[in-house]
Amino acid sequence: MEQAIIRVAQAIERAERILIITGAGLSADSGLPTYRGLGGLYNGRTAEGLPIETALSGPMLRRDPALCWKYLAELGKACLGARPNAAHFAIAELQRRKPGCWVLTQNIDGYHRAAGSPPQRLIEIHGELAPLYCQSCGAEDPQLAEHLSRPLPPKCRQCGGILRPPVVLFEEMLPEQAIDSLYAELRKGLAVVLSVGTSASFPYIVEPVLRTRQAGGFTAEINPTRTDLSDVVDVHLAGRALDVLPELVRHISGHGICK
Repeated sequence: MEQAIIRVAQAIERAERILIITGAGLSADSGLPTYRGLGGLYNGRTAEGLPIETALSGPMLRRDPALCWKYLAELGKACLGARPNAAHFAIAELQRRKPGCWVLTQNIDGYHRAAGSPPQRLIEIHGELAPLYCQSCGAEDPQLAEHLSRPLPPKCRQCGGILRPPVVLFEEMLPEQAIDSLYAELRKGLAVVLSVGTSASFPYIVEPVLRTRQAGGFTAEINPTRTDLSDVVDVHLAGRALDVLPELVRHISGHGICK
């Protein structure tokens, strides 16, 4: 493992343009359940007998906002109940030292921002949980935690409309700005792509890895288990992001991260 970490660190050190792709496994090290483990929500059906993908969908938010918000609240409470971990801080430190380092995250918890990743180099492809906004008048409401302790669904203080988070629900389109940012960076070319804690089941996760590899760039994966990308990347680092990323940055910098 040590030699593999050194190999990845050397590739990052030489590179100017870097993309780090992060998924649920990164925040799992903060105690946040992964997609399929969130309070059992994703294991089978909801208490109402629905697939969770139906309960947490755009059509359900319009048809039965109280039901959709029942499960949005579970997501919100889980995210608010945890904090960024050493892996988030390591990524932010790497971005500080490498101005051409971008982060593409599937996570909606906001931990990258909290750890110090610059928003202008952060692509939140699935949106984020806050601030809430009114579907009727568009007014913003930053009080997610307060709303989660009140009857649901949350209502707009200005017009009484139903609030929602700026997150991508099932059956909704990905945010156009995020997609545009990702492909703008892909067109410029990447020297290194690092996949962290994601099962790589979406095309926009796989494509940057494949395109970079085909163009002669370096690709690596950090994941305790093997994924569809494991046989494609140059290096698979079998471990938790919490352990591997700070060690990786130590090899790049020669000293640790004080967090």
